[in-house]
Amino acid sequence: MSDLSHLSQLGRPSALPASPDQAVLERIANPHPGTLYLVRFTQPEFTSLCPVTGQPDFAHLVIDYVPDGWLVESKSLKLYLASFRNHGAFHEDCTLAIAKRLIDTLRPLWLRIGGYWFPRGGMPIDVFYQSGPPPEGLWLPTQDVAPYRGRG
Repeated sequence: MSDLSHLSQLGRPSALPASPDQAVLERIANPHPGTLYLVRFTQPEFTSLCPVTGQPDFAHLVIDYVPDGWLVESKSLKLYLASFRNHGAFHEDCTLAIAKRLIDTLRPLWLRIGGYWFPRGGMPIDVFYQSGPPPEGLWLPTQDVAPYRGRG
């Protein structure tokens, strides 16, 4: 196992960051560099705030990435995502901010995010981003999040 002493949150009590900007997103060395594989994180209870009304917004996020030299440390990712709970931003901004922060931190070979947002004003707003075409030969499962159908 690689040295994990640089991690500030794993194995320690960690307070919820006050904002995404204050959240510490940590990384660890990829133990399989040069191997083409996909890492998926699913956050089915993501919460942020509407920047106009202050009302809560809810989403189901699916984050897929192909690591190069780094993996995201999962506890820091959980705390980072939870820091949006008191953050006011539109759906598009939240989804893309998460993607860009992960790209800046990890420098993955490829990343995509699906933000499946529950309705605001009666209309669901889903936001999708990927950093480019997926690497050739990558097994890429579907995200399989059902679109919003309302009741019934």
